[in-house]
Amino acid sequence: MVVGDISTGTELLVVGGGPGGYVAAIRAGQLDVDVTLVEADAYGGTCLNEGCIPSKALIHVATLADEVESAEAMGLHARADVDMQGLVDWKDGVVDQLTSGVEKLCKANGVSLVEGRAEFVDGETARIAHGGEGQGSETVTFDSAVIATGSRPIELPGVEFDGEHILDSSDVLDLRSVPESMTVVGGGYIGMELSTMLAKLGCDVTIVEMLDDILPGYTEDITRLVRNRAESLGVAFSFGERATGWEPAGDGVRLDTETEDGETASYTAENVLVAVGREGAADTCNVEALGLEPRNDGTLETDATTQTSVDGIYAVGDVAGEPMLAHKAYREGHVAAEVVAGEPSRLDYQAIPSAVFTDPEIGTVGLTEAEAEAEGFDPVVGEMPLRASGRALTLGADEGFVRIVADAETGFVLGGQIVGPEAAELVAEVGLAIELGARLEDIAATVHTHPTLSEAVAEAAANARDSAIHTLNR
Repeated sequence: MVVGDISTGTELLVVGGGPGGYVAAIRAGQLDVDVTLVEADAYGGTCLNEGCIPSKALIHVATLADEVESAEAMGLHARADVDMQGLVDWKDGVVDQLTSGVEKLCKANGVSLVEGRAEFVDGETARIAHGGEGQGSETVTFDSAVIATGSRPIELPGVEFDGEHILDSSDVLDLRSVPESMTVVGGGYIGMELSTMLAKLGCDVTIVEMLDDILPGYTEDITRLVRNRAESLGVAFSFGERATGWEPAGDGVRLDTETEDGETASYTAENVLVAVGREGAADTCNVEALGLEPRNDGTLETDATTQTSVDGIYAVGDVAGEPMLAHKAYREGHVAAEVVAGEPSRLDYQAIPSAVFTDPEIGTVGLTEAEAEAEGFDPVVGEMPLRASGRALTLGADEGFVRIVADAETGFVLGGQIVGPEAAELVAEVGLAIELGARLEDIAATVHTHPTLSEAVAEAAANARDSAIHTLNR
């Protein structure tokens, strides 16, 4: 039986249930806004289902396996046998727990949940097509709307995804066995995270990158540590080459590449992972009907209140552009909901941290020394090498450093770069310092627990003031 078309109304329509969308919906519900959230696939979006959470689950287990087999210097002799099927089942359980939690939180905060694909008809109407044969559709009228349709992996001409030979990042996270070999196209954060994970699980990995180094946007002293560690795991690198095509080669795939000078090369492996970035998915809900035109990268332009160029229409998360980070989406979702509810809320991107879950891990926030100089500051830099950290040494992870950038005249903290174990956790202290307008002396004078990695943050702040105890002052 075909369900007849129905019509409903809502104050706020949220299209997309990823980190930006579900946060916007929940926050709006908390502020007594009548809100409807439409999700076409699974609550939690790419982050919970195909990105942040599943990748970090697999990275964690791969790191455990590597630590066990590399602990002979500590007197531990053991072998780690990874059951890939069991690992994926565990990862799926983690994902299911979180996605079901999102759904429960939405309902508990009064959010009306609708499963289906939404397309805008005009500035106050959307049509929602429900999945499955005979499920019909419905019309929803709204006063305001939040577009939170996320992003998708970028495809390369001639190397399009097929889920079998040419994989995207989500395909890799669902592999039921560890491939013997993998060619990875792209040395950005996704390519490096997954390459490191695969190498630790026993896969022979080759990374092909069209630039001359990995992790664009990071300084050479950071990329060198990550590259050297990857090479120690057996990862091979080919720089200055772009992928041009592929063809089957026995039971595997031959990837063809070309340099700017026209030189060609080929790489054969069991599979090819293409990880060259992501593009916004603004084209999935007919935003043109709202009078919006997506940018070339599939994203929508917004202001400090997350509003697009159309009054009452907001965009959050990846579809609102770089940086495509879940925690940035969270904040945008908060702001969008609060603005809709009439509160004076705005975005401040100065202290948005970034993390790369490679080995060693990277955490950054705020300005680098060069960026501080470019903005007119006279920066002072403090650094604590982890080889001088007692806790890092006890973990067998002393490659890396904590660096803090501050204004020389005032001591105000401007940024931080951390490379090493738990860097993504440690950088939160520096982010808080930036947000609060703290000075170097505030961090240096704060008593940190011993022995911990966080002591290195205090020592870096002290080093910038020529008062570090456990490392030589500059």
